Amino acid sequence: MFPTKRLEGKNILVGITGGIAAYKSCELIRYLVTQGAHVRAMMTANGEKFISRLTIESLCNYPVYTEMFPEGRYAATHHIELADWAEAVIIIPATANIIGKMANGIGDDFLSTNLLALHCPTVFAPAMNSNMWLNPAVQRNIATLKNWGYGICDPEEGFLAEGYSGVGRLARLEYQVQHLYRAIHPHPESLKGKTVLITAGGTREHIDPVRMLTNRATGKMGFALAWEAFARGAEVILVHGPGSLIPPVEVESHGVVSAAEMFDTVQRHFPRADLFISAAAVADYTPARYSTSKIKKEEQGLTLKLERTRDVLKTMSQQKKAHQRVIGFAVETDNPLENARKKLIDKNLDMIALNNPSEAGAGFGVDTNKVTVMTRDDARELTPGYKLDVAGEIFDRLLGTGEGGRDD
Repeated sequence: MFPTKRLEGKNILVGITGGIAAYKSCELIRYLVTQGAHVRAMMTANGEKFISRLTIESLCNYPVYTEMFPEGRYAATHHIELADWAEAVIIIPATANIIGKMANGIGDDFLSTNLLALHCPTVFAPAMNSNMWLNPAVQRNIATLKNWGYGICDPEEGFLAEGYSGVGRLARLEYQVQHLYRAIHPHPESLKGKTVLITAGGTREHIDPVRMLTNRATGKMGFALAWEAFARGAEVILVHGPGSLIPPVEVESHGVVSAAEMFDTVQRHFPRADLFISAAAVADYTPARYSTSKIKKEEQGLTLKLERTRDVLKTMSQQKKAHQRVIGFAVETDNPLENARKKLIDKNLDMIALNNPSEAGAGFGVDTNKVTVMTRDDARELTPGYKLDVAGEIFDRLLGTGEGGRDD
């Protein structure tokens, strides 16, 4: 999960309908609150049968909306007042019932009436029995909502409440947030029609069946870039090394292990790319010989012969066509600006993002980063912050969609 400042101060409305997955809305609400969002919730009568209003109110720290015309309310328009308040909406879980109502313009309770009055980005996260999900009527309604521009966070395949596996399980929290992040993005079509190829994480160069050469990269920066490209409407291809991160949904993801595998995979997909961003920490060296059995300890020590790996970034830059742009990352601890500029020129890059892992707020395996982006014409230090927000600034600089940072 990526923390982000983009949710801070946003008015987010969560709609909870009658499905067993209603309890999972608590995770989403808690995440939104921790990111500084103002969260309100509305529930259907059936939603209240699965999770109590008190639970949701405790998480939101605000009363839950359920009734169309509650006694004591001063305004007859109470039933649609949230529609003007919300800046983004997510319905979780979205049952076949609420999807059908929305697709056919039916508003017969508080939640469905507000949906019809909304004028902000809205995401539906369906969850239901697999046979219901695959019903032609439900699929027609889903297609209708997609055609109208609503976000659909498709359900996953998994164990269902009925006691068997099938498609219909509520998408995991990371996917819900990924779709909501796209819904609130200020430039959701800035990469529409473009293909972005991104590498992330480290590689592993095996010495024997037990040992390997690797580095501290976790892939967080590269995965954040993939989230950002998805949010901007791109077709995203993510090539990543081993790690614990969950690849983004609706992204073409390819897991690799070694530098050679990363080279071959990037080489295969590079012709499709309009942008190639090499954020992976690819090994510069690999053992010249792999031992099929574990190398035994020797008192006099062990000498390894290493050979250079193929340079993914430089090779792709040499192959790029006129419509393609290649962006690299430089991790430097000594003379960072000079070394990054040398890499930019030597590899003929369109842009390079420099970071120093020894600086506060940067480094491997953390949520924040401190980056300076460089072209042949200038260098600009971006606003230090969460990696997802830094990814947004990198794309702003690439596409000219935002300001920020300072020139050096």
